[in-house]
Amino acid sequence: MSYETDEEKVEAIKAWWKDNGLSVIVGAVIGLATIWGWRLWIEHQERTAGEASAAFEQLMLNAADKQIESVTKQTQTIRDNFGSTPYSALSDLVAAKALHEAGQTAEAMTALRNAIDTAPDPAIARLAALRLARLQFADNQLDAASKTIDKYDVSPAFAGEFAAVRGDIAAARGDLDAARAAYQRAIESGSSLSQLIRLKLDNLPAAD
Repeated sequence: MSYETDEEKVEAIKAWWKDNGLSVIVGAVIGLATIWGWRLWIEHQERTAGEASAAFEQLMLNAADKQIESVTKQTQTIRDNFGSTPYSALSDLVAAKALHEAGQTAEAMTALRNAIDTAPDPAIARLAALRLARLQFADNQLDAASKTIDKYDVSPAFAGEFAAVRGDIAAARGDLDAARAAYQRAIESGSSLSQLIRLKLDNLPAAD
């Protein structure tokens, strides 16, 4: 459509604005609000990540200094304030190690269960489960260790390590054939403890 005069153009613009002006303003406001909200969310995420990282570093220092009470409190603080971040599960892994070394086996197991339940990455959960199974075996909880392995031995990445614990359980039960098979599977799967497992395998009584 063409307009003969500038006045006609102005009138046309006024008419268009009358019909569409509100929707244009609303759209602009929504667009700006979305951008602003996104920036606020990003800033919040970055700030939270920084605070969580600092809290985790403090936990590591407490654990290195064997300050068990501080480790426990700091782990709970991270759970409460940064439960949606990976630092929560990682903190439980650190706490479990410190607690175990301090002789607090039950508390260490609880920390590992927390790590399993809150881990945002399945790999972290399986690592926590592996450590839990090892603690359960060391505490002579053979059935519990077997159940943990059965539930979480679902990835080739940890197959060798879980197989090694299966071998330990079988050996403790006197099932030497199952122990040999599990140890051999652990070695073939590339366990990081292959040399120790080979030693265990060689030390098993000879098969009849």
